[in-house]
Amino acid sequence: MISLTSRLARGVVRGTSSSLTSSSSTRLQASSSLASRNRTQVGRGYATEASKSNLVNIVEVGPRDGLQNEKGIIPVDVKVELIERLALAGCQNIEAGSFVSPKWVPQMAGTAEVITRMTRLPDVHYAVLVPNQKGLDNLNTLLSTYNASSSTSDAETVPPPSDEISIFTAATDAFTKANLNTSIKESLSRLQPVARAALDHGLRVRGYVSVAIACPYSGQVDYQKVKEVAKELREMGCYEVSLGDTVGQGTPTQVAEMLEDVKKSVPVEMLAGHFHDTYGTAVANVFTALEHGVRTIDASVGGLGGCPYSPGATGNVATEDVLYALKGSKYHVAGSEYGKGTIDLEKMTEIGWWISNKLGRDSVSRAGKALKARKIREAEMDKDGEIRAKL
Repeated sequence: MISLTSRLARGVVRGTSSSLTSSSSTRLQASSSLASRNRTQVGRGYATEASKSNLVNIVEVGPRDGLQNEKGIIPVDVKVELIERLALAGCQNIEAGSFVSPKWVPQMAGTAEVITRMTRLPDVHYAVLVPNQKGLDNLNTLLSTYNASSSTSDAETVPPPSDEISIFTAATDAFTKANLNTSIKESLSRLQPVARAALDHGLRVRGYVSVAIACPYSGQVDYQKVKEVAKELREMGCYEVSLGDTVGQGTPTQVAEMLEDVKKSVPVEMLAGHFHDTYGTAVANVFTALEHGVRTIDASVGGLGGCPYSPGATGNVATEDVLYALKGSKYHVAGSEYGKGTIDLEKMTEIGWWISNKLGRDSVSRAGKALKARKIREAEMDKDGEIRAKL
């Protein structure tokens, strides 16, 4: 396999212009010390540094949570290009795939190939979902092989295939039974050694609590249980716990009540919001979470997503919708130099339409639709003006 350093030197970054590819290579070399520093920072103290300010961190979950509910199999090349495009739009936290059995989630097949083939940028964290010890073992085997085959120069300039895992459970036994074939208590017991082993291997660990508002099987969720589960994840070493409205049924009032309960046991700077848009309240719920001190929001380009174990749930809140809604507000979205210090809305809109077209449908992002329509209209007006000028 061609080394990533060689690929960058030759300008091989899929889905970008040649000029951007060239500048990316230069920037990557200049950022080598930052990449090395990223790999040494692991453990608990990772909750978003923006938590005490109005800087908002977005975790782009499209390549994993967004694609896992697709009916068809997504080619590895498409997944690789999606992740690379997202990083070049300024995303600094990208959920790149899942080490789950393809028997249960076939859309996540090929994750190992995806994260080894993709061009990885410094200061970008590429997380993978790990459901159990077997998944972690598979990741560690891949990382060991990568480390053994990498030259000293590669190790200093190119980030590893992944530096973070995500683990997950839920706030109801009914959901964990459907999703994991176990109870909440048993799922937490299984996750504890996985988290410990990941931390021992120098990996960051992020936790998910599904159905934090409502459960498709048991209805309204007891927020006390959400608080207890989030606390357990924090205590086993998760630097951040993402609270998911998996069904997309939550309202701002419910989100506020849930957060106030959870904050009694977990510092708000260690919490993230994960909202699906089934009932059209996701953006409103994002603002509610921000008002209550949360500074990390999960979002999915093009509004991709759903949940195989939550019947009727639609996609995650679209990254484009969150970016547009935050324009002009007191909040600023964090991003890399590729997005000029934020995440580039125009690039994300283009990516949302590109991946949606690859999946055979339109983007469901409201902002994405409007921005594309405006761009088409402006192009038509420019063309009309050129024709008139010639008359």
